[in-house]
Amino acid sequence: MESLLGIFSAFGLSASAGLNAYIPLLVIALMARFTDLITLNSPWDALASWWIIGLLVILSLVEFLVDKFPVINHINDVIIQSFIRPTAGAIAFAASTNVVTNINPILALALGLLISGGVHAVKSAAIRPAVTAATGGTANLPVSIAEDVTSTTLSILSIVVPIAVMIVAALFFTWVIWHFYLRSPQD
Repeated sequence: MESLLGIFSAFGLSASAGLNAYIPLLVIALMARFTDLITLNSPWDALASWWIIGLLVILSLVEFLVDKFPVINHINDVIIQSFIRPTAGAIAFAASTNVVTNINPILALALGLLISGGVHAVKSAAIRPAVTAATGGTANLPVSIAEDVTSTTLSILSIVVPIAVMIVAALFFTWVIWHFYLRSPQD
């Protein structure tokens, strides 16, 4: 059962990296440093060093600020974060599984890359441009804050209550299937 919970945790953390690259890594680092909820195996234990924690705090603040302005956010999402978020998701997945010895590290990295890359692609190629176009950029601030809150909450839940990630994912996919495939056109 612990292996399964480690996988749920890894999926949640890598998905949250698709919204904000540094929040899940910072949550992993702080939880590993100050709690027994997550134990990082080598080489991932370097995330809990003070230097990395400090760097993640600075990078989180930079991304938090950059993400609030439509033009800067779009440039950041397309040019910079298209590489960083999938990489952060791969690191988060591999570092957080706690069963990395039972999972091929290449598979763990690939899964994290695909999950966070997929979330990032939907965010940066579909949702954010649509929000900016529909509102003239006025909704970017609340949407960006909602993304940061979602990334933080999902990261914490992924470590503290990993089964919650599975429940939320199941509810979300049930809603998507019902909304797009099962409901009648009159609804």
